[in-house]
Amino acid sequence: MQSRRGDDTSYLPSEPALRVIMRRLREIMAESGDGQLRLNKIVRLIAGVMVAEVCSIYLKRQDGSLELFATEGLKQEAVHNTRMKRGEGLVGRCAEFNVTINESEASSHPSFSYRPETGEEIFHSLLAVPVQRSGQVLGVLVIQNRTVKEYSDDDVEVMQTTAMVVAEQLVSGAVAGAGTALEVSKSLSAVIEGEGISEGIALGRVVLHEPRIVVTQLMSDDPAAELARIDTAMSELRASLDDMLDHEHLAAAGEHRDVLEAYRMFANDKGWHRRLREAVEGGLTAEAAVERVQNGTRARMHRQSDPIWRERQRDMDDLSDRLMRILAGRSGIVDPANLPPDAILVARTLGTAELLDYDRSKLRGLVVEDGSSQSHVAIVAKALGIAAVGQALGVVDRVNAGDAIIVDAVGGEVHLRPSPEMVAAYSDKVRFRAKRQKQYEALRDVQAVTRDGERIALFMNAGLLVDMPHLAESGADGIGLFRTELQFMLSQTLPRLERQLQTYRAVVAEAGDKPVVFRALDIGGDKVLPYLRQAKEENPAIGWRAIRMSLDRPALFRTQVRAFLRASAGRELSIMIPMVSQAAEMTAIRALIDKEHELMKKRGFEAPTRVKVGAMLEVPALLFQLDALMPKVDFISVGSNDLLQFLFAADRTNAQVASRYDSLSIAPLRALKELVKAGKKYKVPVTLCGEMAGRPLEAMALIGLGFRSISMAPASIGPVKTMILSLDAKKMEKFLAERLKNPDCELRPALARFAEENEVEV
Repeated sequence: MQSRRGDDTSYLPSEPALRVIMRRLREIMAESGDGQLRLNKIVRLIAGVMVAEVCSIYLKRQDGSLELFATEGLKQEAVHNTRMKRGEGLVGRCAEFNVTINESEASSHPSFSYRPETGEEIFHSLLAVPVQRSGQVLGVLVIQNRTVKEYSDDDVEVMQTTAMVVAEQLVSGAVAGAGTALEVSKSLSAVIEGEGISEGIALGRVVLHEPRIVVTQLMSDDPAAELARIDTAMSELRASLDDMLDHEHLAAAGEHRDVLEAYRMFANDKGWHRRLREAVEGGLTAEAAVERVQNGTRARMHRQSDPIWRERQRDMDDLSDRLMRILAGRSGIVDPANLPPDAILVARTLGTAELLDYDRSKLRGLVVEDGSSQSHVAIVAKALGIAAVGQALGVVDRVNAGDAIIVDAVGGEVHLRPSPEMVAAYSDKVRFRAKRQKQYEALRDVQAVTRDGERIALFMNAGLLVDMPHLAESGADGIGLFRTELQFMLSQTLPRLERQLQTYRAVVAEAGDKPVVFRALDIGGDKVLPYLRQAKEENPAIGWRAIRMSLDRPALFRTQVRAFLRASAGRELSIMIPMVSQAAEMTAIRALIDKEHELMKKRGFEAPTRVKVGAMLEVPALLFQLDALMPKVDFISVGSNDLLQFLFAADRTNAQVASRYDSLSIAPLRALKELVKAGKKYKVPVTLCGEMAGRPLEAMALIGLGFRSISMAPASIGPVKTMILSLDAKKMEKFLAERLKNPDCELRPALARFAEENEVEV
């Protein structure tokens, strides 16, 4: 490439274009003058080096529109006068979708927007690249030529790297004119729509789960040293992935293995390493090279129609972030001791164990880019009592550590860098909720009895020893569901008998004279143990899990039963069996429990006063075997999360379908009504321990169906008890019975009207 303006660029003809631009940009930024003058020099420089007849910079305004801020080749009177609405034209498309536009005949493209004031009608080819900083689009850099041609990959690489450097200068304020209305830094307020996955409102400061490294130095002074840093970091990255794959706890086949194998494949990609080296050779630092190549890869993958490639984007983003942290000498986890007192954890994705690594006394909220209200991390967040929002797409790329943030898990919104007025409004909401919480606390020792005298047992769900203090704090009648799998998931090795026994004894001791229902190990679906060898399954939620695993591997189940029995010496023991699909399975599972019970007595251990064995009703097939099932069980617990998932054939972890079907609709309520009737017929207690129980309106409907025992997250007990104290149960039963006769009845609005008309607090 050779300039048509030698006096403006002053470089050797053989010097690579990228290196020329980097060197001259550094000189321009060091010169005196205002921001507009710098922008004018930048577009003149790029036009010369790229042999382009037009180079323009459009910058994004607060309303999302784009304004022409500088141009070389278009009419100068168009500067600051030409504006494009959000998504308008090829330039707007580039900014809206964060993609590179490379058109040989731009005017023929259906998105082309003709602006006569610019004089651009004589130009045919167009190359537009987003000016972005950490995923946030700040504007668009454009070159145009009269000739009809498609710009080369080298041209695209040079433009993308140049745009990244321009973005850095915009954020630093070096080229933003003092008289303009432009604000391009991350100080702007923003709202991200998501899905509330653990109810609550939290105000605090951003803590990035895997802190992104902010590149502060883009251009290098010693390319050879930067090349050595890249090569060393790449070697360390590959070695770390090899170590993970060779680790004894990750050696087994499974989904985790596939992810790490994909990581290793990408990490060993020669093309990726080559592009990194080329970026460094062009004058970038090692960190800037990683960000540059990451942006380019993201843009290419966005253009792919195959969704598999879009999924690969996440893999490459995570891999690039890992490489960036190696270069910066940082680990991926924030030191819990350094958490601010009002920490809001922000992550792309988060595992259950990772959430528990953080100091819960300082953790106020959680925001994740994936996750649904039925995901395991959501269940844990509810147990911890922290506000959480999922499906907050792009949030990680739009925040910096320490930013002010509001998590509104009631409305499903995340407010980034909120205004003082917004903070004040939400502070009032938090105070109101706190006042309501005090009202709930005042009801802690009050029994949940309806206005017409019906006693409703309110139990809480738990899964860890640290949950047990909530039993007294919430005033729950006992533990309706203790998820034993969490102990297994948090352990690096299979918990042996003594470790299980120690945990269950502590749970029983903490519960005192209140009952505890232990759910037998429920592994499978989204709950995978790295040390337990399992074949990969296409549909793990309906695969080899829970009771199916217990019957196929009785030693694992019998060890857990042995721990249950010994931990409950001298008191009543309740064991809940998950994922029962056939009544006959309960016969087989009870035989294993009875065998352990008899063996315990023979060995002289003190036995429980009584052993109750119940089935968790999650599989719809059981609804048609109730006459065979009821005589085989001591109690029934409805797992409404999975039951609804299977009834509607809607994956509860898939946000696109999880909220598509309403739990307060005719089909599930009719099914639950039949179950309650069967329980009364056989005198078998029936309770419900899924998410339905924790929402006042749904809990009101359950009472109307005849449920007199429900279990929920500790934080839900106060609101549900308040509802119960204001409810006439018989009136609700009659109302609901009439509505269930009508297959076209919309139950949710009808129930809401009932609550309003009868002054039921929901």
